[in-house]
Amino acid sequence: MHPAQNIPQEALPQLLEKYREFVKEELFPIDLKVVQGPFKSFLPILNELRAKAKELGLFAPHLSTQDGGVGLNLVQFAQVSEILGQSPIGHYVFNCAAPDIGNMELLHLFGTEAQQSTWLKPLQKGEIRSCFAMTEPKMPGSNPVHLGTIAHREGNDYVINGHKWFTTAADGAKFTIVMALTNPEAENPYQRASMLLVPLDNPGYQLIRNIPIMGEAGEDYLSHGEVKFENCRVPVSNLIGKEGQGFALAQERLGPGRIHHCMRWIGICERVFDLMCKRAISRQLDPGKALAEKQTIQNWIAESRAEIKASRLMVMDTAQKMQELGAKAVKEDISTIKFFVADVLMKVIDRAIQVHGALGITDDTLLSFWYRHERGARIYDGPDEVHKSALARSILKNYSGK
Repeated sequence: MHPAQNIPQEALPQLLEKYREFVKEELFPIDLKVVQGPFKSFLPILNELRAKAKELGLFAPHLSTQDGGVGLNLVQFAQVSEILGQSPIGHYVFNCAAPDIGNMELLHLFGTEAQQSTWLKPLQKGEIRSCFAMTEPKMPGSNPVHLGTIAHREGNDYVINGHKWFTTAADGAKFTIVMALTNPEAENPYQRASMLLVPLDNPGYQLIRNIPIMGEAGEDYLSHGEVKFENCRVPVSNLIGKEGQGFALAQERLGPGRIHHCMRWIGICERVFDLMCKRAISRQLDPGKALAEKQTIQNWIAESRAEIKASRLMVMDTAQKMQELGAKAVKEDISTIKFFVADVLMKVIDRAIQVHGALGITDDTLLSFWYRHERGARIYDGPDEVHKSALARSILKNYSGK
């Protein structure tokens, strides 16, 4: 999905400034109202902003110019992703939000011509949305080898039965890509699952609910769905890649995805940091004495700036290596940035809430929204503990001689 560089490096600073200006002038004034909802009532405004992004040549930065995008490579897009991450609606407006961006990558690399024509093209244009169904309530999500959803082959069809949840943005999506066992008895556990494209008007599919996240269910793009597949029949032609290739495709999808997530988290950190500093300066404890004069507050500001900068340098270094050497070559780096940046994100948000005092836990700022929705950063795409364990084992191999 990240083609050979189409944007000359010397032109990148000017392009990044256009994104910053758009996000600050068009998104900052409305994003708090949008996340307070109802989201669907803002779709006309958001569609106007998408049209404006297209006019300015900023829409779909990750896509090639032939596919209607800006043509940025992974490293360039990472920098854009940080800017868009400063608003909860940034990636949505520019059509590079998860799970759509991951599904675009899958269909671009492994989809058939029919799948690309019917589903990928409208997705790239922002005409439809999609979702990705892998996590299951009764299985450990930290290991996608463990699945209970079965796709049984019957003639020219697969019949899917299973229960999924945290199917992000299922509400309002036109299709999902579901991970299901097609060869449950295969000796190699990594060859038991496949990925299947399921149109969501299928009578065998049901959106049970939008799951409340710390008391807030969300809807449409801001939702996490619990869904069921009951005798859900799709043609064999809806198979993505080859049968038994599901786990490999999931890894292909997750590699660049973790770069995107980490840079989005850094963008959130920057917006939250700005809010924290402004609050520290403006809040008067006594006449003429601002909150910013307190050493504890100064420590938080200094620590946050250092941690955000360290996060950015780590992620950009990983993105550069991935672009040059591929995802497999940066497995250790991916684990490192995933748990490190997720931890920094929560630290910075927590400090900002504390600096805001009682205001920080209200919905009058974006802080409580991000605190609710981004606490999952330490869980999804592999819990932090799994990444730490994998990293430590990889490091220790160099000392054990194994």
